[in-house]
Amino acid sequence: MKKCTASSSSGPEATVPDPLTELLRRGARDLIAKAVEAELEALLEDCSSLRLEDGRAAVVRNGYLPGRAVQTGIGDVEVRVPKVRDRSGSGIVFNSSLLPPYLKRAKNVEEFLPWLYLKGVSTGGYGEALHSLLGENAKGLSANTISRLKEKWTEEHQEWNRRDLSGKKYVYWWADGVYSRVRMDDKLCLLVIIGTTEKGEKELVAVEDGYREPEASWHEVLSGLRSRGLKDGPKLAVGDGSLGFWNALRKEYPECVHQRCWVHKTANVLNKVPKSLQGKMKADLHEIWMAETKEEAGKAFDRATAKYGAKYPKAIDCLTKDREELLAFYNFPAVHWVHIRTSNPVESAFSTIRLRTAKTRNCGSRATTLAMVFKLAQSAEKRWRKLKGYELLGEVITGVIFKDGIRVSDQSDRSAA
Repeated sequence: MKKCTASSSSGPEATVPDPLTELLRRGARDLIAKAVEAELEALLEDCSSLRLEDGRAAVVRNGYLPGRAVQTGIGDVEVRVPKVRDRSGSGIVFNSSLLPPYLKRAKNVEEFLPWLYLKGVSTGGYGEALHSLLGENAKGLSANTISRLKEKWTEEHQEWNRRDLSGKKYVYWWADGVYSRVRMDDKLCLLVIIGTTEKGEKELVAVEDGYREPEASWHEVLSGLRSRGLKDGPKLAVGDGSLGFWNALRKEYPECVHQRCWVHKTANVLNKVPKSLQGKMKADLHEIWMAETKEEAGKAFDRATAKYGAKYPKAIDCLTKDREELLAFYNFPAVHWVHIRTSNPVESAFSTIRLRTAKTRNCGSRATTLAMVFKLAQSAEKRWRKLKGYELLGEVITGVIFKDGIRVSDQSDRSAA
């Protein structure tokens, strides 16, 4: 019995289009068309009051621009953007925010390119990698295109590093160093600062390169922020035990309160005790930073010191030397504690960024790696959530005193009651 087989005049390498993908493309094309039409209708409605002398509408539809294809994660999607005619000569034109002029690929494809680079795919290997994901629609992303995009991203990062900060005000900072080996003997340390504005929005403050985390590198970052208009530092900064950052911060923004990251501190302390004891000690440390008040945290601190001090003095010295800095968060709103006890915003933002190792030891560059990380961090920034309890940030800025996470005035009211 003969079996029916699909054939194609294009030869054995031709592929039959995936019906589901074609359906998704048609659906995407229809949705885009409807969204652009809605934008056009909004413009025509805004201009409806503009009339010619004979009463006719001054701004009317005028056909479509030539069709074009936009690269997306499901392949090329054909789009058409309508035009308007301004008969009054006022210069009114229609520009879609969804499909701006010269848009060639969707943002998710743009974000995918630096991610591939940092995962270890060389420029010459982009074609094969993208072909597997986008099929024939990846034909426009050649090695030369990728090289031009990398140059563009480097320029964007340089321009971003020159932006004016005079209108910025940050309440909290999270700082950390993210390491990558871009050459066999050249260890790149990305110095990262994320801040929260008075409206509770998290944003990148600095992404620059340095050699490890010495004071000179951090001082260059912080002095650069000040020179571009950031005269007032944050009310509190969170970071690990890197003395370079804290020494530079004292010089540039001496009024800023220091908060040591409890995740880093816990890891450092546990590394100094046997593995068999780490679980029990971690629970005791947990009791410190989860205490309801600073006084209770102090008592838990003392219990841990008495319990482990005699046998493991190095671990306890590591813990107690930063006692005040570990408990600084108690003087800020309790709703913010979950955010300011650790430098997790930096850790989580960069956890998905896998910096190149083996493949870049002989071909990567500091500038390119920095630009790629910057682009990925910018993409992640769009998805960061607002700080919990951001309504209280204004009080932190104005200097309202908090004790154990509660306004001092509120505590006085409770005592009187």
